[in-house]
Amino acid sequence: MTERKLSELTDKGLLQVVKKMKSNSIMNAVLIGFLAGIIIYSVVKNTLGLLTLIPLFLAYKLVNKSNPNKQELENLLKEQNLK
Repeated sequence: MTERKLSELTDKGLLQVVKKMKSNSIMNAVLIGFLAGIIIYSVVKNTLGLLTLIPLFLAYKLVNKSNPNKQELENLLKEQNLK
């Protein structure tokens, strides 16, 4: 969402966006932990290769996919005295 779209949302809509962001971040943390477990298992079993590189790449993509509008959303919540 762009800043314009965020500012057009109602209080209820902003709180729903915050709730969705929290659930997405929890799911990303679980997936990253699972992928880290796969990487550790493959390193312990001395099978460095595709089994290690694919989860490493996917974890990198999940980390970089974080929401860039987080700061804008926090500013809007402070302005409207929500949270």
